[in-house]
Amino acid sequence: MAYLLPAQYESYGLPAGTTPDWIAVATALINSFCRRPDLNVIQYQERLRLVNGSQTVLLSYLPLAPLGTAASPIVSVQGRYGRPRRGDMVAVPLVEAALAFSLPGEWTAIDPTTVDYATDTGELTLPWNVLGLPYNEVKVTYTAGLSVIGDDVLFACAQIVRNAQAQPALNASLTKMDTMQMKYFSSSLLDETVQAWLRPYVANRLG
Repeated sequence: MAYLLPAQYESYGLPAGTTPDWIAVATALINSFCRRPDLNVIQYQERLRLVNGSQTVLLSYLPLAPLGTAASPIVSVQGRYGRPRRGDMVAVPLVEAALAFSLPGEWTAIDPTTVDYATDTGELTLPWNVLGLPYNEVKVTYTAGLSVIGDDVLFACAQIVRNAQAQPALNASLTKMDTMQMKYFSSSLLDETVQAWLRPYVANRLG
């Protein structure tokens, strides 16, 4: 969904007659820069490995936010136990019994209400197994994004359009404008100011 609505064009410095295709492509460039499909609150799923001895993972998309009437942004969590390699065994009682009954390699549902999370950093802290065996991998389904698209994103969207309209090559071929064409000019369209506005919403994941 385009971040700027026609009724907002003039408030953010765009002519009222700006056509929706400019806004649509600017929105696509914002999403591409932020390495995510949308800045609105949507659902994601990630599979993450835990560092040996740690019970925390970092989610890629921020900020964590519940979708609709949901009480929590954490929809579901599954953990998988792995048989520790030599030297990695946790020195806790009953580890061998935990390995026997927890079926290493199998996914186990974790109650989302037992998972602590930080909305701004995306850090999840997982509960320990009742017998003390840590998880070595988790699958997390969660929701993240902006409940309200703020002025920083709206001004960034408008500035991208102004930068694009200042490019003679783009202005001369408006009827043929598409996302690939705009990406060719992205280094000049997403100037330092635009990047500064959008940097808080760039996903933590690589690529």
